[in-house]
Formats: sequence, C-alpha cells, structure tokens
Amino acid sequence: MATAIWRKPSSFRSFYRCVYTRTLSQCRSSIPPASPPTAGSIHRPSLPFLQTVSPVVAELNSLGICRRYLSNSTTAAADHKEKPSSSNTSSEGTQNAGGSQQSSNDAGKPVRGGPVSWLSFLLLLATGIGIILYYDKKKKQHIEEISNASKAVKEGPSAGKAAIGGPFSLINHDGKRVTEKDFLGKWTLVYFGFTHCPDICPDELQKLAAAIDKIKEKAGIEVVPLFISVDPERDTVEQVCEYVKEFHPNLIGLTGNSDEIKKVARAYRVYYMKTAEEDSDYLVDHSIVMYLMDPNMEFVKFFGKNNDVDSLTAGVIKEINQHKR
Repeated sequence: MATAIWRKPSSFRSFYRCVYTRTLSQCRSSIPPASPPTAGSIHRPSLPFLQTVSPVVAELNSLGICRRYLSNSTTAAADHKEKPSSSNTSSEGTQNAGGSQQSSNDAGKPVRGGPVSWLSFLLLLATGIGIILYYDKKKKQHIEEISNASKAVKEGPSAGKAAIGGPFSLINHDGKRVTEKDFLGKWTLVYFGFTHCPDICPDELQKLAAAIDKIKEKAGIEVVPLFISVDPERDTVEQVCEYVKEFHPNLIGLTGNSDEIKKVARAYRVYYMKTAEEDSDYLVDHSIVMYLMDPNMEFVKFFGKNNDVDSLTAGVIKEINQHKR
C-alpha cells in the first residue's frame, strides 16, 4: 500500500488534506464558546478534543514517517541502480581508454608472424657467411695460382725489347769520330757519366772494369766497356783520354758537343742536368745505369747501382748465354 501511495504523490496529498480538514472541523465543533476569564477561574482545561485529535495526529505522523522512509528507501534504491550503470559507464570508458592505449601501444610493436621470422633470419645469416667463406677461399686459390705460376715461369729472353739505344756520332778519346756501327759484332757495356764526378762515377767505372775482367775469366767472353760523357763543356777529348786510362786499358771514352750528347742521352733514356754552379766548378746530376748491348747494338738489359761486381758479372754472363740459345 505504502508503495502504491508513494507512486502516486498527488493522491497521497489529496488524502492528507482531506483527513487534515476533517480533523480541524471536528475540533472546532467540540470547542465551547469562550467566556471572559476571571482571575480565580483561570485553570487548565482538560481539552477533551485533544483525545480525539491525538489518534489522528499520530496517524498523520506515522504516515509522514512512512513517507520519509519510503522516500529515503526509494532514493537509495534509485541511487543503487544508478551506481552500477555509472560504474558500467566508467568501466566501459576505462575499457575504451585501455583499448585505445593498447591499440596505440600495439601500433609501435612489430607485428608478429611477419615475413621475417627467426628461422628465415638464421637461414639468411648462414647463407651470407657461406658466401663470404666461399669467395675468401676462391680468392686464396687465385692468389696461390698466381704465385705458383710466377714461380714456374723460367727466366728467358723477353718477348719484346725496350726502345733503348739508337744511332749516335761522337768522338772517342783518341779524337776519332765513331758511330754505333763501330761496335757491331761485340757485346758492350755502356755507362754515362762525367770526368769531374767526385765519387759515384769512379766507383761505377771501377766496378765495370772489374766485371769485364771476371767475365772474360769465367766465360771467355770479351765485353767492350764504353764511357759516354754528359758534360760536353768540360769533358774535352784530352780530358776524357786521361780519365779513362785510370780505370781500364780497354775502356773507351766518348764525348761531343751539346747537341750530340743530348741526342745520344735521349736515345738511351738517360737523365742529366747541371746543378749548382760556382764559377767553372759544377756537378752534373745523371742516371746511374749500365746498359748491356748485344752484338747488333740492341738493348738487352740494364744494371743499376745496387749491383756489385759479382752480381754484375753473373748477370752479364747469364744474359749472354740466354741470347746465344
């Protein structure tokens, strides 16, 4: 009943007013007309109508209490029903937020089950290592083949000849003009230098003279030693003649003018240049090379400053023997 009354508050208000109005009318009809009070007659009336009103008031109070109770209960129930919905809403919002956060986190992570797996990565790594090892092995084999081939090649005459040597016309230490044709039919060792050289030229000519004698002694081959000056201004015929006699009796000295010396030096690829000059004393920087020429006055091999007498002797004999084969 209380629930039905609470669900229709307008009916309850009408019922409340009706009871209240009826009670007040009964109370007014039972009250006697008022008379002026006297001093001695003032006393507390018994108010018999209160006995009639009390049950009604109590009824009303109980109804008010019920109303407040029902109101509080219903409000609590409504609040209780709203809390789950709000909690559901909040949980849904949390789930949505969590879902969006998870989706954002998942966006930064690599997708599992992609095209590159651990197995494919290991296979790729193994293939790369195998290729590296294979090419390294092939490279070593290639180097060994080149090394073996170079060791297996026997020394012999060169397939081609260097463009060294050529025609020349100079004056020998006896004052006679000679050309390259005067040396045909003989092996020749040619050295370029100058008579005022302080140390290198004398050392090289001494080595040349000693090698000539050893070659004749060991192989029975006569080699003509030839000295060509690169200092035409000071190396006159007389100067060259006195100079060559100091090294070997068979040593031939040649000189000429500037153009003739320049031509023969260019033909034999010889470098020479005057250095610091003080009055008439100067030095000439030049190539330190000996050229072995065959009986046709064609180039065979050159020997540098690093060859001593023995290596020069052995080298010349070796080249002559290979040329005869």
